[in-house]
Amino acid sequence: MPTLHSTVSEPAPLAAGADLAARIERWADHRPDAVAVAFEGVEHSYRSFADQIAATAGWLADHGVGEGDRVAWLGPNRPAALRLMLGCSWLGAIYLPLNSRLTPPEHRWILDHAEPALLAVDSTFAEHGAAVGALCKRREVPEEPDGFAAAGTTPARRGTPGHPVLLAYTSGTTGHPKGAVLDQAAIAANAVNSAHAHDLTSEDRVLTTIPLFHVGGLNIQTLPAVLGGAAVLIERAFDAGQFLDDVEQWQPTWTVLVPAALTAVAAHPRFTSADLGSLRGIMTGSSPVPMAATEPFFDRGVPVGQIYGSTETAPIAVHLRCDEAAAHRGSCGKPSTMCEVRIVTDAGADAAPGERGELWVRGPSVLREYWRDGGATAEALVEGWFRTGDVGHADDEGWIFIDDRRKDMIISGGENIYPAELEEVLARSDLVSEATVVGVPDDRWGEVPVIVAVPSTEIAAAALLSLFDGRLARFKHPKAVFWTDQLPRTALGKVRKHEVRAMLSKNEGVRHAR
Repeated sequence: MPTLHSTVSEPAPLAAGADLAARIERWADHRPDAVAVAFEGVEHSYRSFADQIAATAGWLADHGVGEGDRVAWLGPNRPAALRLMLGCSWLGAIYLPLNSRLTPPEHRWILDHAEPALLAVDSTFAEHGAAVGALCKRREVPEEPDGFAAAGTTPARRGTPGHPVLLAYTSGTTGHPKGAVLDQAAIAANAVNSAHAHDLTSEDRVLTTIPLFHVGGLNIQTLPAVLGGAAVLIERAFDAGQFLDDVEQWQPTWTVLVPAALTAVAAHPRFTSADLGSLRGIMTGSSPVPMAATEPFFDRGVPVGQIYGSTETAPIAVHLRCDEAAAHRGSCGKPSTMCEVRIVTDAGADAAPGERGELWVRGPSVLREYWRDGGATAEALVEGWFRTGDVGHADDEGWIFIDDRRKDMIISGGENIYPAELEEVLARSDLVSEATVVGVPDDRWGEVPVIVAVPSTEIAAAALLSLFDGRLARFKHPKAVFWTDQLPRTALGKVRKHEVRAMLSKNEGVRHAR
Protein backbone atom coordinates (compact mmCIF):
# COMPACT_ATOMS: atom_id res chain seq x y z
CA MET A 1 0.00 0.00 0.00
CA PRO A 2 1.21 3.60 -0.49
CA THR A 3 2.82 5.52 2.35
CA LEU A 4 0.18 7.01 4.64
CA HIS A 5 0.84 10.62 5.55
CA SER A 6 -0.79 13.84 6.53
CA THR A 7 -1.19 16.67 4.05
CA VAL A 8 -0.68 19.32 6.75
CA SER A 9 2.54 21.23 6.10
CA GLU A 10 5.29 21.31 8.71
CA PRO A 11 5.55 24.58 10.61
CA ALA A 12 8.70 26.66 10.43
CA PRO A 13 11.39 25.53 12.88
CA LEU A 14 11.83 27.34 16.15
CA ALA A 15 14.53 29.98 16.30
CA ALA A 16 17.81 29.05 17.94
CA GLY A 17 17.53 29.39 21.71
CA ALA A 18 13.76 28.90 21.73
CA ASP A 19 13.67 26.18 24.36
CA LEU A 20 10.41 24.61 25.55
CA ALA A 21 10.39 26.73 28.71
CA ALA A 22 10.29 29.88 26.56
CA ARG A 23 6.84 28.82 25.33
CA ILE A 24 5.54 28.94 28.90
CA GLU A 25 7.04 32.40 29.30
CA ARG A 26 5.10 33.56 26.22
CA TRP A 27 1.85 32.31 27.75
CA ALA A 28 2.76 34.09 30.99
CA ASP A 29 3.08 37.30 28.97
CA HIS A 30 -0.29 36.82 27.26
CA ARG A 31 -2.37 35.13 29.98
CA PRO A 32 -0.53 35.72 33.27
CA ASP A 33 -3.51 34.98 35.51
CA ALA A 34 -4.83 31.92 33.66
CA VAL A 35 -4.45 28.58 35.44
CA ALA A 36 -1.51 26.54 34.16
CA VAL A 37 -1.28 23.66 36.65
CA ALA A 38 -3.49 22.59 39.55
CA PHE A 39 -2.56 20.01 42.17
CA GLU A 40 -4.27 18.96 45.39
CA GLY A 41 -6.24 22.17 45.83
CA VAL A 42 -3.49 24.60 44.75
CA GLU A 43 -3.67 26.38 41.39
CA HIS A 44 -0.58 27.87 39.74
CA SER A 45 -1.08 30.67 37.20
CA TYR A 46 1.00 30.87 34.04
CA ARG A 47 2.95 33.78 35.54
CA SER A 48 3.65 31.78 38.69
CA PHE A 49 4.46 28.62 36.71
CA ALA A 50 6.90 30.46 34.44
CA ASP A 51 8.64 31.98 37.48
CA GLN A 52 8.87 28.52 39.09
CA ILE A 53 10.48 27.11 35.95
CA ALA A 54 13.05 29.91 35.97
CA ALA A 55 13.77 29.19 39.64
CA THR A 56 14.11 25.49 38.86
CA ALA A 57 16.60 26.24 36.08
CA GLY A 58 18.55 28.34 38.58
CA TRP A 59 18.37 25.59 41.19
CA LEU A 60 19.72 23.08 38.69
CA ALA A 61 22.52 25.44 37.68
CA ASP A 62 23.37 26.05 41.35
CA HIS A 63 23.85 22.28 41.66
CA GLY A 64 26.24 22.10 38.74
CA VAL A 65 23.83 20.91 36.04
CA GLY A 66 24.81 22.07 32.58
CA GLU A 67 24.33 21.37 28.91
CA GLY A 68 23.91 17.66 28.18
CA ASP A 69 23.79 16.60 31.84
CA ARG A 70 21.09 14.15 32.89
CA VAL A 71 18.73 15.00 35.76
CA ALA A 72 16.78 12.07 37.22
CA TRP A 73 13.48 12.49 39.07
CA LEU A 74 11.89 9.96 41.40
CA GLY A 75 8.47 10.79 42.75
CA PRO A 76 4.69 10.65 42.30
CA ASN A 77 2.69 12.80 39.89
CA ARG A 78 3.09 16.44 40.90
CA PRO A 79 3.98 19.78 39.26
CA ALA A 80 7.62 19.35 40.26
CA ALA A 81 8.02 16.80 37.47
CA LEU A 82 6.96 19.34 34.82
CA ARG A 83 9.11 22.09 36.32
CA LEU A 84 12.16 19.85 36.31
CA MET A 85 11.74 18.89 32.67
CA LEU A 86 11.17 22.49 31.57
CA GLY A 87 14.07 23.65 33.75
CA CYS A 88 16.25 21.13 31.94
CA SER A 89 15.02 22.46 28.59
CA TRP A 90 16.17 25.96 29.66
CA LEU A 91 19.71 24.70 30.31
CA GLY A 92 20.01 22.24 27.45
CA ALA A 93 20.07 19.42 30.01
CA ILE A 94 18.24 16.08 29.77
CA TYR A 95 15.35 15.07 32.02
CA LEU A 96 15.21 11.42 33.14
CA PRO A 97 11.90 10.46 34.81
CA LEU A 98 12.15 7.23 36.80
CA ASN A 99 9.30 4.76 36.98
CA SER A 100 8.34 5.07 40.65
CA ARG A 101 6.99 1.50 40.67
CA LEU A 102 10.36 -0.10 39.97
CA THR A 103 12.51 -1.64 42.69
CA PRO A 104 15.85 -0.17 43.83
CA PRO A 105 17.82 -2.81 41.83
CA GLU A 106 15.91 -1.84 38.67
CA HIS A 107 16.58 1.84 39.33
CA ARG A 108 20.24 1.10 39.98
CA TRP A 109 20.57 -0.40 36.52
CA ILE A 110 18.99 2.64 34.82
CA LEU A 111 21.03 5.14 36.82
CA ASP A 112 24.25 3.25 36.19
CA HIS A 113 23.42 3.29 32.47
CA ALA A 114 22.36 6.96 32.28
CA GLU A 115 24.84 8.40 34.83
CA PRO A 116 22.77 11.44 35.83
CA ALA A 117 24.53 14.41 37.38
CA LEU A 118 21.68 14.81 39.84
CA LEU A 119 18.92 12.63 41.29
CA ALA A 120 16.01 14.68 42.63
CA VAL A 121 13.85 12.65 45.02
CA ASP A 122 10.41 13.44 46.34
CA SER A 123 10.28 13.29 50.14
CA THR A 124 7.83 10.36 49.99
CA PHE A 125 10.57 8.34 48.24
CA ALA A 126 13.44 9.42 50.51
CA GLU A 127 14.27 5.91 51.75
CA HIS A 128 14.05 4.44 48.27
CA GLY A 129 16.17 7.28 46.88
CA ALA A 130 18.85 6.73 49.51
CA ALA A 131 19.18 3.12 48.34
CA VAL A 132 20.09 4.19 44.81
CA GLY A 133 21.51 7.69 45.32
CA ALA A 134 25.08 6.51 45.68
CA LEU A 135 25.23 6.10 41.90
CA CYS A 136 24.72 9.84 41.41
CA LYS A 137 26.98 12.77 42.13
CA ARG A 138 24.27 14.56 44.12
CA ARG A 139 20.88 13.82 45.63
CA GLU A 140 18.31 16.38 46.74
CA VAL A 141 14.84 16.10 48.30
CA PRO A 142 12.62 18.94 47.02
CA GLU A 143 9.54 20.06 48.89
CA GLU A 144 6.36 21.73 47.59
CA PRO A 145 5.52 24.54 47.11
CA ASP A 146 8.97 26.19 47.34
CA GLY A 147 11.13 23.34 46.08
CA PHE A 148 13.88 24.01 43.54
CA ALA A 149 14.37 27.60 44.73
CA ALA A 150 17.51 29.06 43.16
CA ALA A 151 20.14 30.57 45.41
CA GLY A 152 21.81 32.56 42.63
CA THR A 153 20.72 34.52 39.58
CA THR A 154 18.64 33.15 36.72
CA PRO A 155 21.00 31.32 34.34
CA ALA A 156 21.39 32.08 30.65
CA ARG A 157 19.25 30.05 28.28
CA ARG A 158 21.24 27.30 26.58
CA GLY A 159 18.52 25.00 25.27
CA THR A 160 17.61 24.84 21.59
CA PRO A 161 15.25 22.66 19.54
CA GLY A 162 18.17 20.40 18.71
CA HIS A 163 19.10 19.68 22.32
CA PRO A 164 18.06 16.29 23.78
CA VAL A 165 15.59 16.99 26.58
CA LEU A 166 13.96 13.67 27.53
CA LEU A 167 15.64 10.34 28.25
CA ALA A 168 12.71 7.95 28.63
CA TYR A 169 13.43 4.33 29.43
CA THR A 170 11.04 1.82 27.92
CA SER A 171 9.01 -0.34 30.25
CA GLY A 172 11.39 -3.26 29.81
CA THR A 173 8.85 -5.93 28.90
CA THR A 174 11.82 -8.00 27.72
CA GLY A 175 15.24 -7.78 29.35
CA HIS A 176 16.73 -4.44 30.39
CA PRO A 177 14.91 -1.27 29.30
CA LYS A 178 16.30 0.93 26.54
CA GLY A 179 16.62 4.71 26.92
CA ALA A 180 14.88 6.60 24.11
CA VAL A 181 16.43 10.03 23.51
CA LEU A 182 13.96 12.72 22.41
CA ASP A 183 15.06 16.25 21.57
CA GLN A 184 13.16 19.48 22.17
CA ALA A 185 12.01 19.63 18.55
CA ALA A 186 10.47 16.15 18.95
CA ILE A 187 8.48 17.30 21.99
CA ALA A 188 7.32 20.38 20.09
CA ALA A 189 6.30 18.27 17.06
CA ASN A 190 4.41 15.91 19.36
CA ALA A 191 2.54 18.92 20.79
CA VAL A 192 1.42 19.77 17.23
CA ASN A 193 0.18 16.19 16.85
CA SER A 194 -1.70 16.49 20.13
CA ALA A 195 -3.29 19.80 19.15
CA HIS A 196 -4.70 18.18 16.01
CA ALA A 197 -5.80 15.03 17.81
CA HIS A 198 -7.81 17.02 20.37
CA ASP A 199 -8.49 20.38 18.67
CA LEU A 200 -6.65 21.62 21.76
CA THR A 201 -7.01 25.31 22.66
CA SER A 202 -6.08 27.54 25.58
CA GLU A 203 -9.65 27.16 26.85
CA ASP A 204 -9.28 23.40 27.40
CA ARG A 205 -8.87 21.76 30.80
CA VAL A 206 -6.91 18.51 31.00
CA LEU A 207 -7.17 15.96 33.82
CA THR A 208 -3.94 13.95 34.13
CA THR A 209 -4.09 10.58 35.89
CA ILE A 210 -1.45 8.57 33.97
CA PRO A 211 2.03 8.53 35.58
CA LEU A 212 4.14 11.44 34.37
CA PHE A 213 7.19 9.18 34.23
CA HIS A 214 5.61 7.67 31.11
CA VAL A 215 5.38 9.51 27.78
CA GLY A 216 1.65 8.73 27.76
CA GLY A 217 1.08 10.76 30.92
CA LEU A 218 3.64 13.43 30.06
CA ASN A 219 3.18 13.97 26.34
CA ILE A 220 -0.28 12.94 25.09
CA GLN A 221 -2.08 15.83 26.77
CA THR A 222 -0.17 17.26 29.76
CA LEU A 223 2.85 18.99 28.17
CA PRO A 224 0.95 19.87 24.98
CA ALA A 225 -1.68 21.54 27.17
CA VAL A 226 0.73 23.80 29.05
CA LEU A 227 2.70 24.50 25.86
CA GLY A 228 -0.64 25.57 24.36
CA GLY A 229 -1.89 27.74 27.24
CA ALA A 230 -4.48 25.29 28.61
CA ALA A 231 -5.04 24.25 32.25
CA VAL A 232 -3.94 20.90 33.70
CA LEU A 233 -5.12 19.21 36.89
CA ILE A 234 -2.64 16.55 38.03
CA GLU A 235 -3.79 13.61 40.14
CA ARG A 236 -1.09 12.12 42.35
CA ALA A 237 -2.21 8.62 41.32
CA PHE A 238 -5.18 7.12 39.52
CA ASP A 239 -8.24 6.18 41.55
CA ALA A 240 -11.58 5.57 39.85
CA GLY A 241 -13.59 7.34 42.55
CA GLN A 242 -11.24 10.32 42.66
CA PHE A 243 -11.39 10.51 38.89
CA LEU A 244 -15.19 10.80 38.94
CA ASP A 245 -14.98 13.41 41.71
CA ASP A 246 -12.50 15.51 39.71
CA VAL A 247 -14.55 15.29 36.53
CA GLU A 248 -17.64 16.55 38.35
CA GLN A 249 -15.88 19.26 40.37
CA TRP A 250 -13.07 20.51 38.11
CA GLN A 251 -14.96 20.07 34.82
CA PRO A 252 -12.12 18.91 32.54
CA THR A 253 -12.65 18.81 28.80
CA TRP A 254 -10.05 16.07 28.12
CA THR A 255 -8.34 13.16 29.82
CA VAL A 256 -6.43 9.99 28.96
CA LEU A 257 -7.34 6.62 30.44
CA VAL A 258 -5.58 3.37 29.54
CA PRO A 259 -7.90 0.40 28.86
CA ALA A 260 -7.55 -0.97 32.40
CA ALA A 261 -8.52 2.44 33.83
CA LEU A 262 -11.50 2.71 31.48
CA THR A 263 -12.72 -0.61 32.81
CA ALA A 264 -12.16 0.46 36.43
CA VAL A 265 -14.09 3.72 35.99
CA ALA A 266 -16.99 2.01 34.18
CA ALA A 267 -17.21 -0.58 36.98
CA HIS A 268 -17.38 2.07 39.72
CA PRO A 269 -20.80 2.24 41.45
CA ARG A 270 -21.14 5.96 40.67
CA PHE A 271 -20.29 5.71 36.97
CA THR A 272 -23.88 5.67 35.70
CA SER A 273 -24.92 8.69 37.78
CA ALA A 274 -21.74 10.82 37.62
CA ASP A 275 -21.89 14.06 35.63
CA LEU A 276 -19.48 13.57 32.69
CA GLY A 277 -20.90 16.42 30.66
CA SER A 278 -17.75 18.56 30.62
CA LEU A 279 -15.72 15.93 28.73
CA ARG A 280 -15.32 16.55 25.01
CA GLY A 281 -13.81 13.10 24.90
CA ILE A 282 -11.41 10.58 26.41
CA MET A 283 -8.28 9.30 24.73
CA THR A 284 -6.99 5.79 25.28
CA GLY A 285 -4.19 3.58 23.98
CA SER A 286 -0.92 1.98 25.18
CA SER A 287 -2.06 -1.48 24.03
CA PRO A 288 -4.71 -3.02 21.75
CA VAL A 289 -7.97 -1.54 23.02
CA PRO A 290 -10.90 -3.95 23.55
CA MET A 291 -14.11 -2.37 22.31
CA ALA A 292 -15.73 -3.72 25.48
CA ALA A 293 -13.66 -1.18 27.45
CA THR A 294 -14.88 1.82 25.44
CA GLU A 295 -18.57 0.96 24.94
CA PRO A 296 -19.78 2.09 28.42
CA PHE A 297 -18.46 5.60 27.70
CA PHE A 298 -20.04 5.81 24.26
CA ASP A 299 -23.28 4.73 25.97
CA ARG A 300 -22.88 7.70 28.34
CA GLY A 301 -22.35 10.07 25.41
CA VAL A 302 -18.58 10.40 25.93
CA PRO A 303 -16.64 9.44 22.79
CA VAL A 304 -13.38 7.56 23.24
CA GLY A 305 -10.63 8.25 20.73
CA GLN A 306 -7.27 6.54 20.46
CA ILE A 307 -3.61 7.45 20.43
CA TYR A 308 -1.17 4.99 18.91
CA GLY A 309 2.55 5.31 19.40
CA SER A 310 5.39 4.42 21.70
CA THR A 311 8.07 5.94 23.90
CA GLU A 312 10.19 6.24 20.76
CA THR A 313 7.57 8.33 18.91
CA ALA A 314 7.03 10.82 21.77
CA PRO A 315 4.35 9.07 21.63
CA ILE A 316 1.68 10.36 19.19
CA ALA A 317 2.13 8.76 15.76
CA VAL A 318 -1.43 7.78 14.80
CA HIS A 319 -4.62 9.15 16.31
CA LEU A 320 -8.35 8.61 16.14
CA ARG A 321 -10.09 11.88 16.90
CA CYS A 322 -13.17 11.70 19.07
CA ASP A 323 -15.35 13.14 16.31
CA GLU A 324 -14.30 10.15 14.17
CA ALA A 325 -14.38 7.51 16.88
CA ALA A 326 -18.00 6.30 16.69
CA ALA A 327 -17.73 5.58 12.97
CA HIS A 328 -14.37 3.81 13.22
CA ARG A 329 -14.46 1.78 16.41
CA GLY A 330 -11.53 -0.58 16.68
CA SER A 331 -9.26 1.63 14.59
CA CYS A 332 -6.47 3.69 16.14
CA GLY A 333 -6.94 6.29 13.42
CA LYS A 334 -4.77 7.79 10.71
CA PRO A 335 -1.21 9.19 10.76
CA SER A 336 -0.75 12.24 12.96
CA THR A 337 -0.01 15.69 11.55
CA MET A 338 3.79 15.47 11.80
CA CYS A 339 4.14 11.75 11.02
CA GLU A 340 4.32 9.38 8.09
CA VAL A 341 3.38 5.73 8.57
CA ARG A 342 4.19 2.66 6.50
CA ILE A 343 2.84 -0.85 6.99
CA VAL A 344 5.63 -3.16 5.84
CA THR A 345 5.27 -6.87 5.03
CA ASP A 346 7.86 -9.51 5.88
CA ALA A 347 9.05 -9.21 2.28
CA GLY A 348 9.81 -5.51 2.82
CA ALA A 349 6.99 -4.23 0.62
CA ASP A 350 4.20 -1.82 1.51
CA ALA A 351 1.16 -3.83 2.58
CA ALA A 352 -2.01 -3.78 0.51
CA PRO A 353 -5.29 -2.76 2.18
CA GLY A 354 -6.25 -5.47 4.66
CA GLU A 355 -2.79 -7.04 4.55
CA ARG A 356 -0.88 -7.23 7.83
CA GLY A 357 2.60 -5.87 8.35
CA GLU A 358 4.86 -4.04 10.78
CA LEU A 359 4.15 -0.35 11.39
CA TRP A 360 7.02 2.00 10.59
CA VAL A 361 6.90 5.67 11.65
CA ARG A 362 8.91 8.65 10.41
CA GLY A 363 8.80 12.30 11.43
CA PRO A 364 10.34 14.97 13.67
CA SER A 365 8.80 13.44 16.82
CA VAL A 366 10.74 10.16 16.45
CA LEU A 367 13.66 9.45 18.80
CA ARG A 368 17.15 10.39 17.69
CA GLU A 369 18.76 7.29 19.25
CA TYR A 370 18.79 4.84 22.13
CA TRP A 371 21.09 6.05 24.86
CA ARG A 372 24.49 4.37 24.59
CA ASP A 373 23.09 1.55 22.47
CA GLY A 374 24.21 1.85 18.87
CA GLY A 375 23.16 -1.69 18.03
CA ALA A 376 19.56 -1.17 19.16
CA THR A 377 19.48 2.20 17.38
CA ALA A 378 20.63 0.68 14.09
CA GLU A 379 18.08 -2.11 14.40
CA ALA A 380 15.17 0.22 15.18
CA LEU A 381 15.88 3.07 12.73
CA VAL A 382 15.99 2.38 9.00
CA GLU A 383 16.67 5.50 6.89
CA GLY A 384 14.79 7.58 9.44
CA TRP A 385 11.90 5.12 9.81
CA PHE A 386 11.30 3.75 13.30
CA ARG A 387 10.30 0.09 13.28
CA THR A 388 7.65 -0.17 15.97
CA GLY A 389 7.50 -3.97 16.28
CA ASP A 390 3.70 -3.74 16.13
CA VAL A 391 1.65 -5.63 13.56
CA GLY A 392 -1.31 -3.90 11.97
CA HIS A 393 -3.27 -3.31 8.80
CA ALA A 394 -5.16 -0.50 7.07
CA ASP A 395 -8.51 -0.63 5.34
CA ASP A 396 -9.32 0.76 1.89
CA GLU A 397 -9.76 4.27 3.34
CA GLY A 398 -6.47 4.26 5.23
CA TRP A 399 -7.86 3.67 8.73
CA ILE A 400 -5.21 1.78 10.72
CA PHE A 401 -5.88 -1.16 13.02
CA ILE A 402 -3.35 -2.62 15.46
CA ASP A 403 -3.41 -6.41 15.51
CA ASP A 404 -0.71 -7.20 18.07
CA ARG A 405 2.95 -7.00 18.98
CA ARG A 406 5.11 -8.92 16.48
CA LYS A 407 6.94 -10.67 19.30
CA ASP A 408 3.62 -11.78 20.83
CA MET A 409 2.31 -13.31 17.60
CA ILE A 410 1.81 -17.09 17.81
CA ILE A 411 2.71 -19.25 14.81
CA SER A 412 0.77 -22.50 15.06
CA GLY A 413 1.04 -25.02 12.22
CA GLY A 414 2.20 -22.24 9.92
CA GLU A 415 -0.77 -20.00 10.73
CA ASN A 416 -0.39 -16.62 12.43
CA ILE A 417 -2.50 -16.14 15.56
CA TYR A 418 -2.77 -12.71 17.17
CA PRO A 419 -3.45 -12.94 20.93
CA ALA A 420 -5.23 -9.57 20.96
CA GLU A 421 -8.02 -11.07 18.83
CA LEU A 422 -8.58 -13.82 21.41
CA GLU A 423 -8.26 -11.38 24.31
CA GLU A 424 -11.08 -9.28 22.82
CA VAL A 425 -13.39 -12.30 23.25
CA LEU A 426 -12.24 -12.78 26.84
CA ALA A 427 -12.74 -9.08 27.63
CA ARG A 428 -16.44 -9.43 26.88
CA SER A 429 -16.89 -12.28 29.35
CA ASP A 430 -17.63 -11.98 33.05
CA LEU A 431 -16.12 -15.41 33.71
CA VAL A 432 -12.67 -13.90 34.34
CA SER A 433 -11.59 -10.67 35.97
CA GLU A 434 -8.45 -10.46 33.84
CA ALA A 435 -6.91 -12.69 31.21
CA THR A 436 -4.17 -12.89 28.60
CA VAL A 437 -3.23 -15.28 25.81
CA VAL A 438 0.32 -16.47 25.10
CA GLY A 439 1.92 -19.16 22.99
CA VAL A 440 3.55 -22.27 24.44
CA PRO A 441 5.68 -24.91 22.67
CA ASP A 442 3.84 -27.84 21.10
CA ASP A 443 5.39 -30.94 19.51
CA ARG A 444 2.83 -31.11 16.72
CA TRP A 445 2.05 -27.49 15.89
CA GLY A 446 5.24 -25.72 16.98
CA GLU A 447 3.29 -23.60 19.46
CA VAL A 448 -0.32 -23.22 20.51
CA PRO A 449 -2.27 -20.48 22.31
CA VAL A 450 -3.25 -20.89 25.95
CA ILE A 451 -5.21 -18.68 28.36
CA VAL A 452 -3.76 -17.44 31.63
CA ALA A 453 -6.52 -15.85 33.69
CA VAL A 454 -7.70 -14.70 37.08
CA PRO A 455 -11.14 -16.32 37.56
CA SER A 456 -14.03 -14.19 38.78
CA THR A 457 -16.03 -17.27 39.74
CA GLU A 458 -15.60 -21.02 40.06
CA ILE A 459 -15.75 -22.33 36.51
CA ALA A 460 -14.41 -25.21 34.48
CA ALA A 461 -11.89 -24.63 31.72
CA ALA A 462 -14.41 -25.91 29.17
CA ALA A 463 -16.75 -23.01 29.92
CA LEU A 464 -14.04 -20.50 29.10
CA LEU A 465 -12.83 -22.34 26.01
CA SER A 466 -16.39 -22.56 24.66
CA LEU A 467 -16.50 -18.76 24.33
CA PHE A 468 -14.57 -19.07 21.07
CA ASP A 469 -16.96 -21.52 19.42
CA GLY A 470 -18.44 -19.99 16.30
CA ARG A 471 -16.55 -16.72 16.82
CA LEU A 472 -13.04 -17.53 15.62
CA ALA A 473 -11.54 -20.11 13.27
CA ARG A 474 -10.84 -23.41 15.02
CA PHE A 475 -7.05 -23.15 14.59
CA LYS A 476 -7.07 -19.96 16.67
CA HIS A 477 -8.82 -21.49 19.67
CA PRO A 478 -6.81 -21.67 22.91
CA LYS A 479 -5.85 -25.22 23.82
CA ALA A 480 -5.67 -24.90 27.62
CA VAL A 481 -6.47 -22.63 30.56
CA PHE A 482 -4.23 -21.76 33.49
CA TRP A 483 -5.40 -19.92 36.59
CA THR A 484 -3.29 -17.38 38.46
CA ASP A 485 -3.91 -14.94 41.29
CA GLN A 486 -2.58 -11.89 39.42
CA LEU A 487 -1.15 -11.06 36.02
CA PRO A 488 2.18 -9.19 35.99
CA ARG A 489 1.66 -5.77 34.46
CA THR A 490 3.59 -2.61 33.62
CA ALA A 491 2.77 0.75 35.19
CA LEU A 492 0.27 1.43 32.40
CA GLY A 493 -1.48 -1.89 32.77
CA LYS A 494 0.15 -3.80 29.91
CA VAL A 495 0.56 -7.48 30.68
CA ARG A 496 4.22 -8.49 30.85
CA LYS A 497 3.83 -11.46 28.56
CA HIS A 498 7.44 -12.57 28.82
CA GLU A 499 6.86 -13.00 32.57
CA VAL A 500 3.64 -14.93 31.90
CA ARG A 501 5.51 -17.26 29.56
CA ALA A 502 8.23 -17.68 32.21
CA MET A 503 5.57 -18.55 34.80
CA LEU A 504 4.28 -21.28 32.52
CA SER A 505 7.70 -22.69 31.65
CA LYS A 506 8.71 -22.83 35.32
CA ASN A 507 5.22 -23.87 36.47
CA GLU A 508 5.32 -21.10 39.08
CA GLY A 509 2.33 -18.98 40.05
CA VAL A 510 -0.10 -20.84 37.76
CA ARG A 511 -2.28 -23.90 38.07
CA HIS A 512 -3.76 -25.90 35.23
CA ALA A 513 -7.52 -25.62 34.88
CA ARG A 514 -9.62 -28.72 34.31
